[in-house]
Amino acid sequence: MAHLVEIDDPADPRLGDYRDLRDVQLRRALEAEHGLFLAEGEKVVRRAVEGGFTPRSFLMAPRWLDGLADVLETSDAPCYVISEALAEEVTGFHVHRGALASLHRRPDRPVEEVLEGARFVLVLEDLVDHTNVGAAFRSGAALGVDAVLLGPRCADPLYRRSVKVAMGAVFALPWTRVPDWHGALPDLSARGFTSVALTLAPDAVPLEEAVAGLDRVALVLGSEGHGLSTRWEQSADRRAIIPMAAGIDSLNVAAAAAVACYVTARR
Repeated sequence: MAHLVEIDDPADPRLGDYRDLRDVQLRRALEAEHGLFLAEGEKVVRRAVEGGFTPRSFLMAPRWLDGLADVLETSDAPCYVISEALAEEVTGFHVHRGALASLHRRPDRPVEEVLEGARFVLVLEDLVDHTNVGAAFRSGAALGVDAVLLGPRCADPLYRRSVKVAMGAVFALPWTRVPDWHGALPDLSARGFTSVALTLAPDAVPLEEAVAGLDRVALVLGSEGHGLSTRWEQSADRRAIIPMAAGIDSLNVAAAAAVACYVTARR
């Protein structure tokens, strides 16, 4: 069982994993250096542990101990018990969900392992907003996606904000980064997937038409600003649009992912 440790000093070095959570650059450096990520809230902490990730430690206000007692029983990691005021001082924001956990990252899985048995794959190229990445994972998990592939520069699905927005879907869906950005979509085609890129390209057809009758499909979405790179747009097997009312040409990528996953799941 996790060992409960009461702490009342915000400078205690044991709280280092939880400091300055609003400082994105600092957190990226710290989490990469120590191979960790954070889960926030009872449901997300539970899903992370159930997903096989090993806790380094837990950080909780006293009133949240009972709700995660069964999770703490399965771990020998320390549980730091601090007041909610102290948690806010350490983390830089009000931890209204009461519970945080620091967990060990795992090495990226091979693409072939992630794609084993998959028929519907979501492929994200260079999304920079962690909220959008989390939202795409949540939509994918809800709408039948079997796996997610990320471009090399896509935002981190295990960053705290991504995990929170995804409500733990990043622990349920198999995912990895593609090792070869240039050949990523042709590689999917060679594995038996038809890649369908969401784009405003002149030859794009309505998404429902593009995915009709496909057995194994890879739905490809690009970054929030300029969308897909020219390379990925041109190397996709098909190009598709979500039909919209006159005067509107696109959706936020998180909304587009939700709509596109729904249409593709019903193919």
